[in-house]
Amino acid sequence: MIRLGIIGAGAVAHFHAASAARISNVELAAVCDLRDEAAERVASPWGASVYTDYAVMFREAGLHAVIINTPHALHLEMVVAAADHGLHVLVEKPMATTVADCDRMIRACEEAGVSLVIGQIQHFLPEKLAAEDVLACGELGRVLMIRDYRTTDYRPGSRPDWFFSEAMAGGGALMNIGGHCLDRSIWFGGAAVGSLNASTLKRFGVPVETDGAIALTLRNGVHVSISVVSDAAQRMDEVLIVCEHGTISCSPHNGTLVRCNGTTRTVWEPQPEDIQEGFFLQLQDFIRVLDGGAPKVSVEHARHIVEVILASYQAARTGGPVELAETGNSISAGRALTEVS
Repeated sequence: MIRLGIIGAGAVAHFHAASAARISNVELAAVCDLRDEAAERVASPWGASVYTDYAVMFREAGLHAVIINTPHALHLEMVVAAADHGLHVLVEKPMATTVADCDRMIRACEEAGVSLVIGQIQHFLPEKLAAEDVLACGELGRVLMIRDYRTTDYRPGSRPDWFFSEAMAGGGALMNIGGHCLDRSIWFGGAAVGSLNASTLKRFGVPVETDGAIALTLRNGVHVSISVVSDAAQRMDEVLIVCEHGTISCSPHNGTLVRCNGTTRTVWEPQPEDIQEGFFLQLQDFIRVLDGGAPKVSVEHARHIVEVILASYQAARTGGPVELAETGNSISAGRALTEVS
């Protein structure tokens, strides 16, 4: 039996807890949050212990693995502490707020001999898996272009205060919501990012960006445009994949639709349990990794997303394009970012 702990009783903690209850060899043993009542709300349906100090939980709860669901800048110290205690780790995206922190997390887990998996939930949502299946069958040919548009809300009071702290969150709408868009666009596009341009907006008097746009070229030539808009007139969350012989529209609100030869068909219709199902599939993947399997999402991919977001901030500051230097695994280090003259 794998005894699992959760650090952070925020919005998605209930999804993690309910997922653990569906896996026969997993027991949710402990939940930790600085707010005792928040931890209790997540823990009590499953009989888990409650902690307000994760270091105490690591010492006392007899865990084998932990899910880290906390403000972004805290991921590094918690992952390193978990590795020091011999615990396998599933940490929510973004992996960290700097590439250097990503690398420290990877090294700590490698040296401790524990698994590190990043919670890039887009790879497990049913409508995205349906799009993956369509691309894999080959009927639409190669991916040529992707447009990703997602709305959010970064008005004061719309979310916990830490989201508005650059030091704690690593940025604003692009680091948080844009990370999802980059994740799925790079995944569907099939290659790492080679170069990009970006712009950001700070509205509503908040200290982090509320809106952003990124234009990317992947190393295989696929062009990607990403827009994140706060407080838009209409709620949207769509990735549109343009292929040689048709298009795929993928959205949690409208499902997954394929357009080919003048005809549109629906390959996935939204279901009320889609988000919960995504978290369940993600936890299943993590447990398979603990049994020696390979994760669906590599740490190199998660690291690359952080790298691209930081490069986007650089492009927005300078007003010019940024090129990402290629390394052996197509994931470059932060110091390798160079402006294109």
